[in-house]
Amino acid sequence: MTELVPMSAAPAIVQSGGGSSLRSPQLSRRAKAAIVVRLLLNEGADIPLEDLPEELQAHLTKAMGNMRVVDRDTLHAVVAEFAEEVERVGLSFPGGMAGALSALDGKISRQTADRLRKEAGVRETGDPWKRIRDMGPDVLLPVLEEESIEIAAVMLSKLDVAKAAELLGKLPGPRARQITYAVSMTGAVTPDAVERIGLSLASQMDARPLRAFDDGPVARVGAILNSSTTVTRDDVLAGLDETDEGFANAVRKAIFTFANIPARIAPRDIPRILRDIDQEQLVIAIAGAPAMGMEDSANFILDNMSARLADQLREEVAEAGTPKTADVDDAMSSVVYTIRTMEASGDLMLVTEDAG
Repeated sequence: MTELVPMSAAPAIVQSGGGSSLRSPQLSRRAKAAIVVRLLLNEGADIPLEDLPEELQAHLTKAMGNMRVVDRDTLHAVVAEFAEEVERVGLSFPGGMAGALSALDGKISRQTADRLRKEAGVRETGDPWKRIRDMGPDVLLPVLEEESIEIAAVMLSKLDVAKAAELLGKLPGPRARQITYAVSMTGAVTPDAVERIGLSLASQMDARPLRAFDDGPVARVGAILNSSTTVTRDDVLAGLDETDEGFANAVRKAIFTFANIPARIAPRDIPRILRDIDQEQLVIAIAGAPAMGMEDSANFILDNMSARLADQLREEVAEAGTPKTADVDDAMSSVVYTIRTMEASGDLMLVTEDAG
């Protein structure tokens, strides 16, 4: 096999006896590393050289650039020495705190990892844009609102199309139009500039104080009231209206109840939802809907299922009579729970209510 090595290194080959055995040629460690890497690449190995520090990547590239032809005996000697060094290694550890944190990613708590990273003054390794793309809209939206138009345009261009569209829809109209126009001006941005922007944004987000809760207060209160009885939910919302009307309105938008079905469920999705709902619970919910002021929801369900199943369900509702309020609350909660579960798993998309 023909490889690349400095021509001046050829006389450094040392033979013993009749030349049947070889000691390692007198090459620098960088030259030997270049030979091993070149051999592995020729054999089709996928070597993650990008994980090396940039300085080592540069040294390796320069060493390969200075190489010419290497004879087979030199190649065998370098490979034998490399294999011997690998076999002597019993266990290796990542260098420094950054490497240790990367090795333990997912094995220690996020709070501990963030605290150690700040104490050591190291940032997370890897592609910053991959980390940014994995962040939620609640984290990314403030960046689009507060950063310069140019930075926001670069970030929007690096996000997945679906997430970029979702974030754009949450911005005020003038801001969204400015950022969208700025995207058209990003054609001349260099890869180095994009990487620096990604590192800067990721560092800012790493510096954010840790939160005890993953969800915001509106989402948490909404989730609690979703599982509460109608009386409790109405009483709490009335109290919130007196204390903080803005917060109360935000919570109302986060709540999904049986009464929200006509406004938040697409008619075509009703048959799919009904397949996962207990029939007995559905009968009780529809039977008790008129007394709870939710007859529209009951009619919406009946009108968007097959005529045969709707007639059958009406007969069962007529036979059920008027159920107890507590039983109706439980049945409606069961229907809502099924809808929420389907939404969380991605099997159902709720219709977005008009924010106005």
